Amino acid sequence: MVEKSQDIGRVISRFGAELILATYNGEHIRCTTRRKLDNVASGDYVRWQKEAQGNAVVTAIEPRKNVLSRPDFRGKIRVIAANIDVLIVVSSWRPEPSWEMLDRYLVAAEQLPAEVIIVMNKADLRGEYSAAADDVYLEEYSRIGYQVIHTDTKTGQGIAEISDALGEKTAILAGQSGVGKSSLIACLLPEQSIRVGEIGDTGEGRHTTTVATLYRLAGGSLIDSPGVRDFALPPLNPSELQSGYPEFAEFAGMCKFNNCTHQHEPGCVIKSAVKSNDLPPHRYQRYLNLLTRQINH
Repeated sequence: MVEKSQDIGRVISRFGAELILATYNGEHIRCTTRRKLDNVASGDYVRWQKEAQGNAVVTAIEPRKNVLSRPDFRGKIRVIAANIDVLIVVSSWRPEPSWEMLDRYLVAAEQLPAEVIIVMNKADLRGEYSAAADDVYLEEYSRIGYQVIHTDTKTGQGIAEISDALGEKTAILAGQSGVGKSSLIACLLPEQSIRVGEIGDTGEGRHTTTVATLYRLAGGSLIDSPGVRDFALPPLNPSELQSGYPEFAEFAGMCKFNNCTHQHEPGCVIKSAVKSNDLPPHRYQRYLNLLTRQINH
């Protein structure tokens, strides 16, 4: 728990070298950052002070609980947000779900670590756009133990369920562009003016959130992150990747080889469990796909 102090604030959003900071009494001020603090992000607790000329400057980042990051197009790791309790991964029926991207977010959540909520938005489009396989994939997530909430921002379906799950925690909304994250926040925070985009004729989403922004809820906080076309994981070894698959945990240490990748080794209990339907087969296949990507990274 971060102490309440006049010189400690929480980062709302960042724009280059400038950021918006919420002080201990709720006031929002504009600050600049020192060059050595170029990784400060939404959700960070920071120390700040006023300079002689009246400007406010961030002087230090308080110790973080965790950070959510991803590689940029150059491969450099960029921090998206910090001090996250819950990762809300939002998918929708249009644009169509990317189950492998969802799995990558779930792996990232385990690395934080953070709780996970899977939100399937635009429930009103499910009948028109969902495929039979989608129901199978969703059932696998529920079977593993992930909370899956179906939402419709037009009717308010599922909004109260999200609010109840968050309580006083800090959550971040993440997902593809166009899945409706900003619409969800508009429902959760009706008093805020949230810019909401539309889906193009191709079914692809358009970016409406350009920087991660933290909003205060009744009890906790909610960070809206920019939508992405894709979400790549940082380099992970097989053990780290496997930790992102909690369904593997009950079989830990039972394979013939201690460093089993669950891919090709003989005596692999995970492969046997998949064949006997004791583990979800589609999740396992996507694990193999991610493993191959990590090995070839």
